[in-house]
Amino acid sequence: MTGIILSGGKSRRMGKNKAFIEVGGLRLVDRITALFKELFDEVILVTNEPLAYLDLDVTIATDIFPGKGPLGGIYTGLFFAQHERAFVAPCDMPFLKSGFIEWMMENSGNCDILVPAPSEGLQPLHAVYSKKCLPMIKKMLDDDRLQIKLLYKRCKTVEVPESTLRLFDGELKMFRNINSQEDLEQACTELV
Repeated sequence: MTGIILSGGKSRRMGKNKAFIEVGGLRLVDRITALFKELFDEVILVTNEPLAYLDLDVTIATDIFPGKGPLGGIYTGLFFAQHERAFVAPCDMPFLKSGFIEWMMENSGNCDILVPAPSEGLQPLHAVYSKKCLPMIKKMLDDDRLQIKLLYKRCKTVEVPESTLRLFDGELKMFRNINSQEDLEQACTELV
């Protein structure tokens, strides 16, 4: 399986590229890259600023369809992935759990998409996608329908129930990302 890191957000609320913000002494992008290198033999970082990431020892890809948000990033990562399936996450999730990602890798073989479904809603940027999704994603991008959740009705999608998620992370912190200064301050106190 390929690990795909999305690092193309505009970071409007933070005012700077979140990938390079330090949390617990490590840049967010370094934290997720290290975890992905332990889990996957291929790691692809999708960004529209490739020169900013040259210090990382990963494959860097730029959006095939720029300006199409996370769905465009998923398409680009899957398009370039060597493996049939890929786990996708953004660069600003410092609480990812390797045990749960491994569980997802082992349990994604009978579907096109495996997505966590906690009570607060599906987690499309913490999910496994198959290359079988590429034609449907391409059609959605062409039609400028960029909501990832619309893809789920077009593919064989399995939702992971909250009861399973809590076996790996009782507080479900693995889905938290850094969107504001307040999020950053809280993460810094928890990741010492």
